[in-house]
Amino acid sequence: MTEAQDRDDDEEADGLRKIIHVDMDAFFASVEQRDNPDLRGKPVAVGGASGRGVVAAASYEARKFGVRSAMPSVTAKRLCPDLIFCKSRFDVYREVSQQIRAIFRHHTELVEPLSLDEAYLDVTEDRLGIGSATRIAELIRQEIRAKTKLTASAGVSYNKFLAKLASDQNKPDGLCVIRPGQGADFVQSLPVRRFHGVGPKAEEKMTRLGIATGADLAAKDIEWLRANFGSFADYLYRAARGIDLRPVRASRTRKSVGGERTFSRDISSGSELRETLENIIDIVWERIERAEASGRTVTLKLKYTDFQIFSRAKSVPRPISDKAEFASVSRILLEEVLPLPMPIRLMGLTLSKLEKDEEEEPRRPDAQLTLL
Repeated sequence: MTEAQDRDDDEEADGLRKIIHVDMDAFFASVEQRDNPDLRGKPVAVGGASGRGVVAAASYEARKFGVRSAMPSVTAKRLCPDLIFCKSRFDVYREVSQQIRAIFRHHTELVEPLSLDEAYLDVTEDRLGIGSATRIAELIRQEIRAKTKLTASAGVSYNKFLAKLASDQNKPDGLCVIRPGQGADFVQSLPVRRFHGVGPKAEEKMTRLGIATGADLAAKDIEWLRANFGSFADYLYRAARGIDLRPVRASRTRKSVGGERTFSRDISSGSELRETLENIIDIVWERIERAEASGRTVTLKLKYTDFQIFSRAKSVPRPISDKAEFASVSRILLEEVLPLPMPIRLMGLTLSKLEKDEEEEPRRPDAQLTLL
């Protein structure tokens, strides 16, 4: 495709936003492979290798065996006996992330980081006057490779939902463009599991209802969706048509960071509960680090075997500074509720009352554009 064609395609989007979603490829694991040549081409997992360890990230060589993030390390090792574990180095990951964000901001002030390794960019009015979102995405990927020796995948489209889908389409080290007029057809060809927010349980329910693809979802009217999916229905209705009105926000307010685990069988013994808590601490702290979050309140969530939900929270005077403090507060919360009145089927942890990142850029007023 020529640059002239790129410009022509982008001109068709006059009045629409030009959005890029950039997602680093196996970021943590790729940094470890970059810094240690002996790891290149081998299955690598970042995380703890102990019995209670959790995979924070996996290289593409490891993913071929089914290894994925948030998986218990013992399970990962069983799937891939040659798996090499590396201790996480978040100081290094943050440093690389700052290099990448500097590249983004060279092209636009409207950068919305989602984590250390991905972000949305609005290049409707790019700083260098390039005009073509596709060309900007190509340049960003080239600059990332040149400055960090890492690869990134990018999606280009006219809204955030489509750009994020596109960035995952040709991974790793790929680029996908969804142009105006193509969004609905692209979405309807996808399995519903690709939709952001559709997890295993939602997918299972959709399968029972005969919904396997975006096209199946688009065939349902809003009343049917609301009857079956409640407040989730409006999002599903828009997503199935490739519609997303959210702007890219340079200042993104996050209310909490957390995670939970549903058990294959209900548990109640103190030793099992404590071991499970340690796994969840590992998972949630990795997410806290990835989101660069800092907060003062830890909440423990339990779902009993009868599906009743119980939660207990504890706040500290200053933002929690490290994993040891987060773990300590989490353990206190669990000990305060033991012994449990009945077995539980789910446990979760959340960090909230987050402190605002002082380095975030101020939000620029930006009216939403109607895509309907």
